[in-house]
Amino acid sequence: MNRFALGGPALFALLSCAAAPNPQVVSTTSGTGGAGTPVVMQTVGAQAPRPSRKELVRRILPHNVRLAIQEGGKSRRTASGVVIGNEKTADGLVSYVLTNAHAVEMGDLKNPRLVVIVDDRADSTEYTGQVVATGSVPDMDLALLKVPGLPLAPAQLATDTELELGDDVVVAASPFGRALSLSGGMLSHVEWDKDSKTPRMVKTDAAIGYGASGGGIFSLESGKLLAIVEGYRTAKVGFAVAEQNFSFDVPMPGETFAAPSSKVRQFLHQHGFARLLAGAAGGAGPGADGAQTASR
Repeated sequence: MNRFALGGPALFALLSCAAAPNPQVVSTTSGTGGAGTPVVMQTVGAQAPRPSRKELVRRILPHNVRLAIQEGGKSRRTASGVVIGNEKTADGLVSYVLTNAHAVEMGDLKNPRLVVIVDDRADSTEYTGQVVATGSVPDMDLALLKVPGLPLAPAQLATDTELELGDDVVVAASPFGRALSLSGGMLSHVEWDKDSKTPRMVKTDAAIGYGASGGGIFSLESGKLLAIVEGYRTAKVGFAVAEQNFSFDVPMPGETFAAPSSKVRQFLHQHGFARLLAGAAGGAGPGADGAQTASR
């Protein structure tokens, strides 16, 4: 039987290396030695510290808005949206907001007004939005809004390879017409298109409510936009009180479904807004050198 014997000094060195953290600085010398020999310091494996959960959430929040469709000064329906791009125009800054097509359907209203609301603690600022592109429901339940003067930076779109089952996510939305709220969960399902080899639908187990349609699902690892909420599946719960029957719908865990970033890119290309993807890829803020110049 062959055996490898280690002496005391060698064994101590191996154990020390195993227990010690990875070295960050390595000192090397050149020349023949002596007091005048220069010493070169080389950094090995240095990485920028990963942002904390709180830092990532702070980055995510400013991309999100609340939507309200008003008629006669009253809110008729509410939804959520995510800033996906902005441009400098002769009239000033213009931002573009993604939401759902079904959320901005106004055919049943006589004189509707689309309001985009930015909540900042106790204050809210309203902007007037205009629908400039809509997809067909249910295959492409996305809409793009043009909002003059909205001073928010665009979200950064994730790539298809960044969709990983089990990844931690946060949903930023404004359910029930209230100010922005967050819910946490994980990416629970990714449905891939067999022909295009791209994701066509994702799910999360994060809880949402009515009015969260159009909200953003963001990665808690990178802060990037993974998907736009389209809706959720519910279960009807019934009960009887004093011989009267009552029922209500309860969102089913893991059944919040959304349009992935690949579908967002496809939608923008189809409707002539592919130029916005440059800002969505780099996350250039409004007024920054990376802001796009209007071309239409």
